[in-house]
Amino acid sequence: MTSSWQRSLILGGVGATLSLWVLENLTHTLGDWLPAIVIGSGIAWVVLKFQKSDTPKIRVEPVSLNKVQTELIEAKGLLDRLAIESEDLSIDGSAQQLSDLRSQIQTITSDLKRDEIRFAVMGGKSVGKTMLMNLLDVKWASGISQKLILQDTPELFAATEGGIIAERDAWKLARSADVILFVTTGDLTATEFQAIQKITSVGKRLVLVFNKQDQYLPEEQKIVLEQLRERVDGILNPQDVIGIATNPKSLKIRQHKSDGTVKEWMEKTEPQILPLLERLNQILIQEGQQLVLSSSLSNVTAVQAEAKSALNRIRRDRAMPRIDQAQWIVAGTAFANPFPALDLLATAAINGQMVMDLSNLYQRKFTLEQAKTVAATMVSVMVKLGLVEVSTQAIAGIMKTNAITFVAGGLIQGVSAAYLTRLAGLTLVEYFEGEPTGEIKQDVLQQIMQKVFEQNRRLPFLQMFVKQAIDQLVKPSIAATSPSDPTPLEGLPAPQEAPLEMGAKLEADAGEEKLQPLVLPEASLIEVN
Repeated sequence: MTSSWQRSLILGGVGATLSLWVLENLTHTLGDWLPAIVIGSGIAWVVLKFQKSDTPKIRVEPVSLNKVQTELIEAKGLLDRLAIESEDLSIDGSAQQLSDLRSQIQTITSDLKRDEIRFAVMGGKSVGKTMLMNLLDVKWASGISQKLILQDTPELFAATEGGIIAERDAWKLARSADVILFVTTGDLTATEFQAIQKITSVGKRLVLVFNKQDQYLPEEQKIVLEQLRERVDGILNPQDVIGIATNPKSLKIRQHKSDGTVKEWMEKTEPQILPLLERLNQILIQEGQQLVLSSSLSNVTAVQAEAKSALNRIRRDRAMPRIDQAQWIVAGTAFANPFPALDLLATAAINGQMVMDLSNLYQRKFTLEQAKTVAATMVSVMVKLGLVEVSTQAIAGIMKTNAITFVAGGLIQGVSAAYLTRLAGLTLVEYFEGEPTGEIKQDVLQQIMQKVFEQNRRLPFLQMFVKQAIDQLVKPSIAATSPSDPTPLEGLPAPQEAPLEMGAKLEADAGEEKLQPLVLPEASLIEVN
């Protein structure tokens, strides 16, 4: 590292000296813009150089049999939990999904004992996958003592309905492979790069094969190969990016005879796959059984991810009614007992029960005191992010009124309290899904809350939420204080005789549906003097 810095400083010094010389000689020609251009270019060069040097190097940790078996035990535990939590819910396909996942675990367990290595050839349309697989079968696999299985997968990236189904089959085959040969015919497209990321992110062994290189001039072949290695830098080792030609173009041969005549013919050339064969031999010798263990670990991790996703869907379905219940309890409290500003501490105390319910649902099992502490933490995060003021102003803007009334003020606070409670509940759900164990991390909680707020601040959603809140808060008060039953709501003073209209008109943007003005009956309005 020190020598690298020294080289950088030496180069920087030389570059600075040259820059000063250039500036001194050329400033009169280009004027005052030249220093800015040169300095900017130098800064960009330094940034790019250090960005490249800071690229994380690939480190492949050895996978032990014990590690795979430990993950298998965890996966089985997740499936047992999924079976317990889904048995009292009628979820379409849940039983079949559970059965499929258990079957995959059995397959992975039995695969640990196999001695063959599985290869899959993947790529888009017309990249030469089938030709490559046939060549590997004839020129390589038949001469290897190790038992090999070669699989050609359906093409990727087809936009048709049949192509989508074929791609799904291709990924299934790739999942069972130990080594994937990903074939391209030039610099990677965005979809090809995403596919490579998807494969390597789950721990699959991948070799990137640049086929049809004979269609480029020799100097162009080197450029494309270097571009490919740069694109996958940090994902693949350079030696795992290899250029080949499975079906090279025929060469025109011209023969000049002694009698002065010239004979020409096209001669078929041999496939150029030797560098790939040499690399595959190295992989088999150097990695051997590790390929099976790594593939098994990748597969069991995929089962765990699918099981967790299924569990999260079930738990979210159960969590939403609890969040709804909590938000309306908090809303009712703020509506019946309005304050000049929202009493966040009282809201947090009520939310403590919601936190405890959600923690139990996600197997965290907080005590009530722990739940209240988490609720208070969430309140502090809301204040820090400024969500209380922003959301209350947005809701007040939707609930435009013609007069300031006691009920109107309570209504705004009630809706705001419900909205903030909902944000808190959704934040906890996402937090528990991503951080199933350990202490509550406030920085992570803050990031999730910010994201949840951005997802739930759009005007159409707020308009719908406000309307739903009014239905929850105002309609019961209308029914309770109607002329046929003049008894006022518990906790509210007796109504005044004079009626007062509150025009709580909820307006959407131009062109959107408008809700009708809300007019409360006489007995449900209390005027503030």
